[in-house]
Amino acid sequence: MHSYLSSRLLPSFFLLLTFFSFSCQQRADENHAVSLSALERHIQILSSDEFMGRMPFTEGETKTVAYITETFREMGLSPGNNGSYKQQVPLKSVTTKANGEMTVRSEKGVHTFEGLKDYVLWTQRTETPLIIGEAELVFAGFGIVAPEYGWNDYQGLDVKGKIVLVLVNDPGFGSDDAAFFKGNTMTYYGRWTYKFEEAARQGALGCLVIHNTIPAGYGFNVVQNSWNTTKLYLDGAQETGRDMAVEGWVSYPMATKLLELAGYNDRELLAKARTTAFRPIPLGLRASTDMEVQVATNSSVNVIATIPGTTRADEYIVYTAHWDHLGVGKPDERGDSIYNGALDNASGTAALLEIARLFAGSPKKPERTVVFLAVTAEEQGLLGSAHYAQDPVFPLEKTVANINMDGINPYGRMRDMELVGMGQSELEDLAAEELEKVGRYVAPESNPSAGFYFRSDHFNFAKKGVPALYMGTGIDHVEKGKEFGKELADSYVAQYYHKPSDEYDPDRWNLEGAVEDVGIYYRVGHRLAFSDIWPAWKDGSEFKLLREK
Repeated sequence: MHSYLSSRLLPSFFLLLTFFSFSCQQRADENHAVSLSALERHIQILSSDEFMGRMPFTEGETKTVAYITETFREMGLSPGNNGSYKQQVPLKSVTTKANGEMTVRSEKGVHTFEGLKDYVLWTQRTETPLIIGEAELVFAGFGIVAPEYGWNDYQGLDVKGKIVLVLVNDPGFGSDDAAFFKGNTMTYYGRWTYKFEEAARQGALGCLVIHNTIPAGYGFNVVQNSWNTTKLYLDGAQETGRDMAVEGWVSYPMATKLLELAGYNDRELLAKARTTAFRPIPLGLRASTDMEVQVATNSSVNVIATIPGTTRADEYIVYTAHWDHLGVGKPDERGDSIYNGALDNASGTAALLEIARLFAGSPKKPERTVVFLAVTAEEQGLLGSAHYAQDPVFPLEKTVANINMDGINPYGRMRDMELVGMGQSELEDLAAEELEKVGRYVAPESNPSAGFYFRSDHFNFAKKGVPALYMGTGIDHVEKGKEFGKELADSYVAQYYHKPSDEYDPDRWNLEGAVEDVGIYYRVGHRLAFSDIWPAWKDGSEFKLLREK
């Protein structure tokens, strides 16, 4: 396997830190220019084999946290957490071994379903064995409570002690009405994680999502990858908002059979579930199964630094990027077992550090406090940012905005930047204005039905009502056009995403576009830091009411 910083070049990890002293000594007239060499150096170091894929609870975490902390310190940034650069993130790992059979009793008798083939189950609870005995099944439509749409799939239903069956995605999917749950653009209500959270709020014993390939966006084989695996969670039900005994999925054929046993035609019932007239339906079915559970606890680290504001120091702009990746795992065809995560997300962490340098080097200090938050365990379910949102160092009601960076353009200059979740907040308008100033433009995301707005760390700020901006690499390549740019994006997903091949390669990477994109992130935050603007959620956003409260 290839390392761009071999041990022969760097005999000690701490020699890496010496590269940063010069960045704080650059001439004043360079402080407002994004440095390509600084970005490249950060990416090279963070994605080198010496950092072992930056997995939480490994030596890779120790090196990564030390690197980010020392960089912030060298830049002169203040510790962000009561005199410390670190925020502890308590985590638990839960390994579930589900029974290979689930029995369902109906008026027609007892029916047996096969684990992995028909269903996938897990739990966040710690007792073992965890026994589900004769739990009543209820069909709750899409499992959504959305006041802004006049929608409540739990209306009149007491689900305590029961397992709810819910549909994947939201009622707008497949419709031509962009105002009805945003049509084919997935809302938060369509995410499977929301389904579990809402069922828990309703007091359900469990929640099973009915898989369907088209609205899910992936096959049941993807769901099957969760069979009897280890999952990381924040340590404590109060952190996750979920304490159900059962979470999981059922295949569409299994769901069809369950509805048939209850005396319902699946197509007719699913059609009714798309209307406001739908009411939840007790199915007269009772399910039984069990799980063995193993639990271990540990603690990871978010890294936080600040540049205190001058006149409105109690108002905050928070930049985020996740520092973690997948560590050491299954070797690829080259025998490489280190999942370096150069693009995902050494590049975003590098952008965070470079923006911090720009703010720190400015002769005029911001009016508002600017926070730089490098979060852990994004790859395990956005856990570091979820913990910060649950236990914020700075009050969320005084947090003006979150600007999140997860993957920075490695392909050269683009005319566009992709706006993920278009139509959510006024931060989008600020970004569009900054792009227009330099002859560029905002493009809508290419696959809005995939719900990417709900799949990176900004989402945990949005869930608390804080306007959050998340942008991606565009495809309109300055020299070779959109078709070429689309090929580059598709190639990354096919050849590099979450694979050991996601390494920094100076022959393949071109960071000129990254420099421009990082500049946009910086200027959006700079405008907010030197103004009294409070960006709002737009009408139609599922997060608008949270901010107004």
